[in-house]
Amino acid sequence: MTITLEPPQTQRAPLGVEPEVSIVSQAEERAPTVPALRIEHLTKKFVVGGRRKRKTVVAVDDISLSIERGEIYGLLGANGSGKSTFIRLVSTLLTVDEGRVEVFGHDIVREEMAVKRLINRVSVDAAFFKKLSPTENLMYAARLYGVDAKLARREIVRILGRLGIAESRLSRPLEQMSRGMQQKVAIARAFLTSPVLLLLDEPTTGLDPRSKLEVQTFIEEIRDQHSATIVLTTHDLEEAERLCSRIGLLNDGRLVTEGTATELKAAAAAANGGREATLHDVFMTHTGRSLDDDAEESGEDD
Repeated sequence: MTITLEPPQTQRAPLGVEPEVSIVSQAEERAPTVPALRIEHLTKKFVVGGRRKRKTVVAVDDISLSIERGEIYGLLGANGSGKSTFIRLVSTLLTVDEGRVEVFGHDIVREEMAVKRLINRVSVDAAFFKKLSPTENLMYAARLYGVDAKLARREIVRILGRLGIAESRLSRPLEQMSRGMQQKVAIARAFLTSPVLLLLDEPTTGLDPRSKLEVQTFIEEIRDQHSATIVLTTHDLEEAERLCSRIGLLNDGRLVTEGTATELKAAAAAANGGREATLHDVFMTHTGRSLDDDAEESGEDD
């Protein structure tokens, strides 16, 4: 999750709460004229290995794309394809080597603080104060983002309840909760601050089928009711097809194709003699391998 210690100057009301006074962020004012996310020739390289065997790995390789407000844009790819590096770049956790990234018209290099006020991130390795309870962790995040304490407490109960965590469990230390439960708290923490651009990096990894369905349904509600723009990385082809208005496929750091699920499957069918295609076939067509045969975890190049 991306957190800045400087409270946002313009803050949307928490989810489910109607503000008494209409607060229009700079992002919302620019929305009719600029994409939610514009990326031009984005490139990130890492130097790996020891002194004698150093080599340069291109983790994100000349990616260009544009995502409109209100979209859920999915990024599919095996481990090592560059998905997580891409998310870290957009969320300003990594520096850009080449190219340009704009969030609602704000350049992430020149206007980093403005960008941080508009985004939030959920990752598989979400960090918490493990000795504190879900409520205490979320109240801390709410204070950092300038969310009213009374509203925050009400929203914490509502959001976690929507994600399947009962109010009776909110006072337990996080270290006593399962990894799946902790992931739900991470998702709630991101939603609590009502970001205009939400970056979800494998948000349902490690969740049981019921919890995964609860999270997916909640993501759909956020899209439909709050006009948030969402970038979702996932290994789950069914999840991508259900949630995403468009899907991009990453392979070895490059964006090899993008389109709606219907468009991608139609193109794969045409490439394979007209046989009906699935998103699995799309992945095989463009990468030559199955997503099930995932590459080994490789650190920074993921």
